[in-house]
Amino acid sequence: MAQSLLQGNLQKLLRSYWHLGLILMIGIWLLWPIPDASSHVAARAERKAEDVRYTIKISPGGAYLPGTHPYGIGEALHGLTDVITAFEARFPDTRVEILTVPSVREYLVTQLSSGHAPDILNVNVENVWTDIHKGWYVPLDSFLEQPNPFVVERDADAPGSKQWWDMFRYQAISRGKAAPDGLSYCLTFDMVETGIFYNKTLFRQLGLEVPTDWEQFMEAMAIIRQQAREDGNSTVPLLINIDAYNDWTKDLFFDQVYHDLLPGIDLYQDPIREPYLEGYLDWDELAFLRQKGFFGRDDPRYRVVWERMRDLKQYTNRNLIADDLVREFITERAAMIWTVCHLSHRLAMDRDLGFDWGVFYIPSFTKETTSFASGQPMCVIGGAATQLEVTNSAISDTDPTLPMDQRIAQSQRLKRVIAFLQFLCLPEQYAQIVNEYPHYLPNIVGVDPLPVLQPFEEILARRYTTTKWVYSFDLRFSQIQRRMLELYLTGGAQLDEFLIWQEQNIDAATASMMRRKQPDTHRLEERWQALAPLRAQMAGLPPRVSSSDSQTATQTITTTVDR
Repeated sequence: MAQSLLQGNLQKLLRSYWHLGLILMIGIWLLWPIPDASSHVAARAERKAEDVRYTIKISPGGAYLPGTHPYGIGEALHGLTDVITAFEARFPDTRVEILTVPSVREYLVTQLSSGHAPDILNVNVENVWTDIHKGWYVPLDSFLEQPNPFVVERDADAPGSKQWWDMFRYQAISRGKAAPDGLSYCLTFDMVETGIFYNKTLFRQLGLEVPTDWEQFMEAMAIIRQQAREDGNSTVPLLINIDAYNDWTKDLFFDQVYHDLLPGIDLYQDPIREPYLEGYLDWDELAFLRQKGFFGRDDPRYRVVWERMRDLKQYTNRNLIADDLVREFITERAAMIWTVCHLSHRLAMDRDLGFDWGVFYIPSFTKETTSFASGQPMCVIGGAATQLEVTNSAISDTDPTLPMDQRIAQSQRLKRVIAFLQFLCLPEQYAQIVNEYPHYLPNIVGVDPLPVLQPFEEILARRYTTTKWVYSFDLRFSQIQRRMLELYLTGGAQLDEFLIWQEQNIDAATASMMRRKQPDTHRLEERWQALAPLRAQMAGLPPRVSSSDSQTATQTITTTVDR
């Protein structure tokens, strides 16, 4: 009987906790080193284990993972392993292992806090900023500001011979990734940009040209919607998912209607980032401006952002959380899709594609769109794609109780990790990885993008966005906004209802950030007061702001007259 009870309990346990076992097995598989190309294995076979002094572990993300077939097309990728082989030949005492690491924050926190993370991670740097005070990531400034030794040894005048920084093509975005503490924890390895892929064949049939402003864009979509397909259904003008609305669309529309206000609301110019990110609003500025009356029901410009988004929704797919929008575009059920640049590879390699395609960028607002239109071209909302950070594992050969700067100075292991990253940036090595197939755009001087990505290079030449809302506050803020935005766009809530939720969401996120990070609000308040006379001449401000600025301007004039 006891045996029967034991068997019964075991069966219950297996039924209840089978998923934990599955997660464990998946975790082991993810951390298992990637199988090397045959040439790489052969080169390593000649090296004895005792000869290896440094084992560098890198999790580069999925874009360049050796052995994979992007979109199931072409030969397996091998560029990264080829470069690693060359690096190991240069440094016989070093071995580089490629790992796949889940990007789930809970997993990363566990690995980083225990010192067991890979030496090099690919993580969005905005997520890194949350943890910089914990000593989990190594600031790279002292290395980026020095020459890249691999460049110096062959050409004393080439980019990188004075500063490693100089090797990066997109300086604004690369240097603009400095954290709120002013330090750079991220190596912007390559770039990503979005664009509208469109069916050129259908455009020709309907007599449509690429739109150059918002009104032309809306008119074109109205014409496309009237086009019936063979199955009798209307053609969807534009495919876009809820994440694009929540992130890209909000930032672009926000920039279009707030750009003219920047001289009066940009309260802090970071001395490091300002030359590259002109007028960028950081989280503390957004939080401060919210407390002054911006970004709510009474802010006329903020209302326009969401009104125009609702206007756009009438021409897009009904289901905003659909997974396979690309299929809808390829099967010609839709005329356009707004997505990232690496779809170019999928389309260019599809021999069965039944239409010509092209790419254009979101056209700008006009005064007909809104009286608050700045007249500026739509800004860049793409930017850094693969973002490589060096973790505390790279300085594991030092005393963890020492300050970070001392650990950096003492670590021999870190020097080899940095050397590997510098080696990756050499144009001839870098091109083997980034240009193995058209996925992301190169960010190293001397490496041109593959021809199919040229339109996105032109887009990236534009001015960077005013702010990145989903990265300014915590994940909870973004998730709540996403849920409420989907409800609003699909008719489940009216604008004022949605804006009430938004006010509560921003206020909660602001309070949390203020409590955790304690920004210098006195500095912001001083600058706010100094800019009051300038704001007093601006239109389209929230009533509370206009009233306060008018009083300040009057007091300033009175004081001047008295003097």
